[in-house]
Amino acid sequence: MDEASLRADMIEGLEHQIGETLDEPVLAALQRVSRDPFVDDASTAGGETGRGGGNGDRSLAPATVVRLLAALDADEGDEVLVVGAGVGYSVALLAEIAGARHVHAVDIDREAVALARSNLSTAGYDAVLVDRRDGANGLPEYAPYDRILLEAGVVEPPRALREQLADDGRIVYPRGTAVQTIAAIEPDSAGDATDDAIDDDTAPTGFRTVETAGPARLQPMLVDGEQRGVERNRTRREDAERAEQGHFARHGWEQDWIDWDDRL
Repeated sequence: MDEASLRADMIEGLEHQIGETLDEPVLAALQRVSRDPFVDDASTAGGETGRGGGNGDRSLAPATVVRLLAALDADEGDEVLVVGAGVGYSVALLAEIAGARHVHAVDIDREAVALARSNLSTAGYDAVLVDRRDGANGLPEYAPYDRILLEAGVVEPPRALREQLADDGRIVYPRGTAVQTIAAIEPDSAGDATDDAIDDDTAPTGFRTVETAGPARLQPMLVDGEQRGVERNRTRREDAERAEQGHFARHGWEQDWIDWDDRL
């Protein structure tokens, strides 16, 4: 079966799985973007841990990607920030929807950044910016953003991300820790609920929840010191950092004090 047929089967299966017809922009992006550059042979289509040791366990399940993008409701020309580059697949889909030069992605994991850049380049999306940043700080250089997507679980989006959102923008994120719901929030500038608001008290102050979907199961957002290859224990981490600094220290300083009398 050729790639186009496989992609058509995947889309049909996704619509059956989520129980609704896909939005036109998301559907068109799925039809144009091949998953092959983003998922290796060892990966599983159902895995959605969002972080891990290879392409497969960095990947989100296609149904989760579709739910996130549908809730994000991005449009052509929207400035989009993705926190958590993963393997770059959802970033590529957003590049098809909004335009590659309008999409920016950050990840705290250097290996994830390198992988996403490589995959996006292979797929023909070199114009997308992928940078190594702490996602909690966002990417202020290109703010404000019309849409911000978090591919990591949080109780509520960090303040920096909320401040980098345009006045009429939208943030989508997996809300919660063990049990997550995909939530879409928008600024509540009027200070009161609107017709499209959902009656809940879990949105951050100054925001309203406008859509929920799920359930979802993504890894929680990482902070510095928790990314792969970095020692989690603070004492051992600091000892290693001091040892590395000592390696570059000036040699022979230990002998300086011996002859100090002769230098007076």
